[in-house]
Amino acid sequence: MDEFISSFPHTYYKIGIRYLLAAGIAFVLFYLLFKNRLPFKKIQSKFPKSSDYRRDLMYSLITVAIFTVIAHLSFRTFKDFNLLFYDWEAKPMWYWVLTVIPIFVIHDFYFYWAHRAMHHPSLFKSVHKTHHLSTNPSPWTAYAFHPIEAVIETLIIPILVFTVPTHPLVIVLFMIFQIIYNVYGHLGYELFPRGFHKTKIGKYINTSVAHNQHHKKFHGNYGLYTLVWDRMFGTIRVDYDEDYEMATAREKQAVA
Repeated sequence: MDEFISSFPHTYYKIGIRYLLAAGIAFVLFYLLFKNRLPFKKIQSKFPKSSDYRRDLMYSLITVAIFTVIAHLSFRTFKDFNLLFYDWEAKPMWYWVLTVIPIFVIHDFYFYWAHRAMHHPSLFKSVHKTHHLSTNPSPWTAYAFHPIEAVIETLIIPILVFTVPTHPLVIVLFMIFQIIYNVYGHLGYELFPRGFHKTKIGKYINTSVAHNQHHKKFHGNYGLYTLVWDRMFGTIRVDYDEDYEMATAREKQAVA
């Protein structure tokens, strides 16, 4: 307990600064510096209110605290029981790289079902509705969770450390990627090009338009990194292609 109390501020700072950098840089670029230069890339023409930004940031900072607690328990408190290798020399580099594959698949699969479950009426109003207060999301929405949802989201950490024999740094680096992609999903701007959603790869990639639809219309498009599970289990929105084409068509008109 003493170790946890003494290390909490430092761990909170490390996790928090990663989130603040990812969300903050995106916010400065798209909502301040280039706000008036990229209107054709904005998925919803209106911008959130200042109160929305403040609310989302407040919940995000609480989420970071919960992430910190569960990360410490997973990496430090139960170090003797997890499957992690704490020595880089224990395995060759190619092994560490390959472990990213199960980490990616497990997280994508877990998120889909956890997210879909939180849309059940018994959980939505009391837990997930907090995240959906942002019907027009911004980068600060990425971690704007009710504390219970934050716990559910962060359970991916113990799931990974007790199922994937990898180095803790691999998981840390992957979670940095998760933050960046999560910010993109809530960005409110589509960065992928016109027609990407119908390519062989793009068809299965979760885009900002797809997740923006979810925030605006509440149902369907439950995936995190991919739309694989949405397509497999029939939860992809039927109007996704139309909305993606509308969002990216504005870019073509602006160029013309």
